[in-house]
Amino acid sequence: MHAPAPEAARTGETLRAALAGLLDGLPPRQAAQATGRLIENYRGRTPTDAPVLRDRSDVVAYAAYRMPATFEAVRSALAAFRAAAPEWTPVTHVDIGGGTGAATWATAAAWPDGARATTVLDWAEPALALGQELARGAEAKALREARWQRRAIGDGLALPDATDLVTVSYVLGELTEADRRAVVDEAARAASAVVLIEPGTPDGYLRIREARERLLAAGLRVLAPCPHSAECPIEPGTDWCHFAARVSRSSLHRQVKGGSLPYEDEKFAYVAAARFPTSPATPADARVVRRPQLRKGQVLLDLCTPDAGLRRETVTKRQGPLYRAARDADWGDAWPAANDGA
Repeated sequence: MHAPAPEAARTGETLRAALAGLLDGLPPRQAAQATGRLIENYRGRTPTDAPVLRDRSDVVAYAAYRMPATFEAVRSALAAFRAAAPEWTPVTHVDIGGGTGAATWATAAAWPDGARATTVLDWAEPALALGQELARGAEAKALREARWQRRAIGDGLALPDATDLVTVSYVLGELTEADRRAVVDEAARAASAVVLIEPGTPDGYLRIREARERLLAAGLRVLAPCPHSAECPIEPGTDWCHFAARVSRSSLHRQVKGGSLPYEDEKFAYVAAARFPTSPATPADARVVRRPQLRKGQVLLDLCTPDAGLRRETVTKRQGPLYRAARDADWGDAWPAANDGA
């Protein structure tokens, strides 16, 4: 996906600076050790009544390592959502399992002029406390005034009626199957728009795929990344739908992973769906679902389309403006109907 808009880029820089400040008081070796342990144990094996983020040092290390990547993934998903519904702005927002608030920062970046009442729900009190501390230094009013509430995430979760936007990022994999379904169903019941993000793995994609089906059954319509609300054309087990967001690596990233590059690509799967009675919303005509392949005088685009499902389009230099558009296209971008080669 293309570089973020200036407002989103500024918000991301503010977040990274705040996280770097938190690490000043934490010995580098302790931060790296805590992060390594949490990476191994946190995602997918945490019961909702016993969070792995046990204390401030755990939360600081994990936030410094994971928040920038989560922010960029959610930002990318929300950018695709906004492209499908450019005239819609949420007033109320609930971030389920939001922890230290990465998705809330991304939402503030997506709608910088919106006056939102944001609530972050999570079961880990240290994460909520740190999230609130970080938000106090943010420029966005929606972040500074967000409410941070401890809540069990699962069956029995109740959201305010007529919530505009619900985000659930990197949470579904931590829940039991029953709790996962309950959370998705409650989000679908309460919200006008729901955006779900999971790791860009085969399992993460399957969780998003199942959640997508539940959102559709509840009467919502898919706006991104899919260009349709029909059944996903991917045969489970043969492939998976995912995308990538570029993330600047911090010194902690380099300590933990030992990498030399100043960036890495965060792979994620997502679905954005909505029920808008008045605001116009139109999914992309087609979506670029793999990194475009540049060949001499041609570009190969793997597309998801409403009518033909998954297909590959070859755009050649002889096609002039279409070829230039294809060369500029990125993984995750919309591809207009005028360019679909039909």
